Amino acid sequence: MPTTRAKRSSKVFVQYAVPRRGVPSAVFLRKWALAASTSPVTLRVVGEREGRELNRAFRNTSRATNVLAFRYEKMTGDIVLCHPVIRREARAQGKSVAAHYAHLVVHGCLHLGGYTHNKKRDAARMEAREIRILRRGGIRDPYAVE
Repeated sequence: MPTTRAKRSSKVFVQYAVPRRGVPSAVFLRKWALAASTSPVTLRVVGEREGRELNRAFRNTSRATNVLAFRYEKMTGDIVLCHPVIRREARAQGKSVAAHYAHLVVHGCLHLGGYTHNKKRDAARMEAREIRILRRGGIRDPYAVE
């Protein structure tokens, strides 16, 4: 029986709960989700208020964070990206907003796949995987300090 390459899932859904000005396109976001995972995922781009409400409800923290991943089964789940936080972080880190989004989409997908960064060893493993995926797509190491 001939071996064929597994077909990548095209089940990446993108929702925008903020005006799309300055936010990467759905095509761009899907590209990075598919680079990190073949499982169905929903990406939701939110504002500060929704990001804060979700973080408070699920992480007991009263501030918005850049990315939240909600895993349902195996690698399937939702990834919430908070645009105002991502934009501020990109500016502070001297990166493009697009590069920061790419990193956080990959980061969220790896969380759905079971990667964590609670321990040093796990964080190093996750970061190495992120760097490899991003490099293949032309994005430099997001952890490099220049």
